Amino acid sequence: QVQLVESGGGLVQAGGSLRLSCAASGRTLSSYAMGWFRQAPGKEREFVAAISRSGGSTYYADSVKGRFTISRDDIKNTVYLQMNSLNPEDTAVYSCAATFKSTVQVCSTLNVCYWGQGTQVTVSS
Repeated sequence: QVQLVESGGGLVQAGGSLRLSCAASGRTLSSYAMGWFRQAPGKEREFVAAISRSGGSTYYADSVKGRFTISRDDIKNTVYLQMNSLNPEDTAVYSCAATFKSTVQVCSTLNVCYWGQGTQVTVSS
């Protein structure tokens, strides 16, 4: 129904910035609430950021508030995650998610979301 492809990951030094992109195909993103999750080595996948269907509301995990910014461009069918002031604890595979539900935060517990393949972000000290 919808395919999500992340890009923009890579290696960056602590304090640096990186912007991730999630391009969608198959259906228009305007029908979905979107968001980002990450999974670090040895840890479970955790919520990072979410954005509403309209793009008017955003939510962030406490660990990234003030540093990360999520946005969406429905014309380009793309969701972004601007990451600033990166630190080694941000190292993880970042995946985007989409759902017909109100928020992707439900993706942690319910099988109601579409997922991208993930993109690796590595922050060196």
